[in-house]
Amino acid sequence: MDTIFALSSGRPPAAVSVIRVSGPLAHAAGLQLAGSLPAARQAALRTLRGEDGGILDDALVLRFDGPASSTGEDVVEVQCHGGRAVVDAILGALEQIAGLRGARPGEFTRRAFENGRIDLTEAEGLADLIEAETESQRKAALTLAEGGLRRQVEQWQERLLQLSARSEAAIDYADEDDVGIDPALISDCAALAADLSAWLERPRVEPLKDGVRVVVAGPPNAGKSSLINAIAGQERAIVTDIPGTTRDHIEVPLSLGGVPVLLTDTAGLRETEEPVERIGVERSQVLVQAADVLLWLGEPDQAPVHRRLIRLHPRADQSGRTAGPPDTLAVSAKTGLGLGTLLEQTAELARSVLPAEDAVALNRRQARHLAEARDAVAAVQTVDDFVLVAEQLRAARSAFDRLTGRAGVEDVLDALFGRFCLGK
Repeated sequence: MDTIFALSSGRPPAAVSVIRVSGPLAHAAGLQLAGSLPAARQAALRTLRGEDGGILDDALVLRFDGPASSTGEDVVEVQCHGGRAVVDAILGALEQIAGLRGARPGEFTRRAFENGRIDLTEAEGLADLIEAETESQRKAALTLAEGGLRRQVEQWQERLLQLSARSEAAIDYADEDDVGIDPALISDCAALAADLSAWLERPRVEPLKDGVRVVVAGPPNAGKSSLINAIAGQERAIVTDIPGTTRDHIEVPLSLGGVPVLLTDTAGLRETEEPVERIGVERSQVLVQAADVLLWLGEPDQAPVHRRLIRLHPRADQSGRTAGPPDTLAVSAKTGLGLGTLLEQTAELARSVLPAEDAVALNRRQARHLAEARDAVAAVQTVDDFVLVAEQLRAARSAFDRLTGRAGVEDVLDALFGRFCLGK
């Protein structure tokens, strides 16, 4: 295993910079650089010297002994002055030490994962924490990075192991004619499957990261693009009296009451033979189905079935259109009538899509493997053979192993750790 090093703090200049060394030669490199190392987990002031004995800097040095370190390996950390010349000199001195090389992006965290210091869900949380741009994103990522999902999975795995032990033990008595599958085992499997289903019904993390998708839909010339521009406060969509002007969807990222929103204008929904417009209509239909919140500007009785639907009565400033049909909100992009109420209602519905603060929110990968485990456990109720019961429970354990990264995740590791910055 190579010994790696990198600047683990922000780019200089800074008041203080942190340089980390991890691997089997970390302590030897620290001794060569600092002359001596302090006791484990204690900071001490040392004069750092290069290969020629010249002074590089006076810095705080910390030593960590594996496996009780962030990476599970021997680690040395140097907290030096944050000038560019100082940092470059120390990194240059480390580069001259035989057996050391510069770390690749995410390599420290990958070693922590491979050495069992964190599981895959915690690594994903760290990646999200690095990329977090809002307070809600930070809190959700921190909950994951600090092991919120890992601890829950450990509880499920413990229950699953007990169920597996009971099913495996029952196989020993399967040859006896009067021995049937224990109803209590079936009941306990159903209870675990129900718990997993409840977690799968929770709000996911993607709307928090990417924005809640609010789709504006309706027939051509219903005022969709005008409404988009009025909400965005700028001309983002082309507005004309010609039906079918919008051929493709337009996305406008916004924040409504602190909720990240992706406001989406769509092509007017109608039957058409024009090839380009027909493609736009087909894409609009897909977006309507995928919408987290749907704003409908057509006839109320023609609105698609949707869990979070707001029926609008647009152009309410025009003569004869002031009072809209029941269960619709009258709005005007021209005068601003009803826009405040619309934004409040939209933000309230969008907020219901987001996970609660400090709650563990699953991403797509995690939800997929959790669903695999749930389906395997739920299938126990449909089989009447001890061996098949045990096999279903083994399949559920394998799904949990993929969820935590213990098995079958090689294809996602490079992509995940490639998201990390150098030195993390």
